[in-house]
Amino acid sequence: MPHDHDHGGCNDDSHHHDHQHDLPEGVGPRDNLYSRIDRDNVIALNVQAPAKGPEVIKPWDQRLDEDKYLESDADDQMIIRIPFAGAVKLRAVLIKAGPIDQTPAKLSIFTNLDHFDVAQGRDVGEYHVMPAKFSNVTSVTLFFPESQGADTTRLYYVGFLGSFSGERKGQPIITVYESRPNIADHPKITEALPSMQG
Repeated sequence: MPHDHDHGGCNDDSHHHDHQHDLPEGVGPRDNLYSRIDRDNVIALNVQAPAKGPEVIKPWDQRLDEDKYLESDADDQMIIRIPFAGAVKLRAVLIKAGPIDQTPAKLSIFTNLDHFDVAQGRDVGEYHVMPAKFSNVTSVTLFFPESQGADTTRLYYVGFLGSFSGERKGQPIITVYESRPNIADHPKITEALPSMQG
């Protein structure tokens, strides 16, 4: 049942918010997209152990675990490409990073040019995106351009909130290649390029 309460011990109203607590502990928000991520195909670049890329994509109940993490390699930049099992509509990106100086300073989400300043701290930060700009997403690339002071960047958890639109279609794309195409066999091309007839 929704109710208002204080998170963090502050007494001002800016820290009160309304959300639901009727889920069992560890299940997480109803709109967590963990089960919709294609973890086998997560790619991490400029990290010390690229094969560990999927390890920061954790279930909600493991979001605070610091045993598994990704750390940048040659410098403090890091790129992670995360594909989904189908189209999703993103509402927010969840990040847990640290220690303080290894927290990324910014996060850019591609193909859009939006970026977010990442707060220092060991809590899971929730960074909201405009759902209208992320309404039919099949993969997300996160770019962390720099840390907040250290030579490397470290991430413990990456997650997403949003809604799942549908499975990818499992049907193959059939392409026909012609060694000697006849332009007359393609009426749309013939109409668009009449100068090529002859």
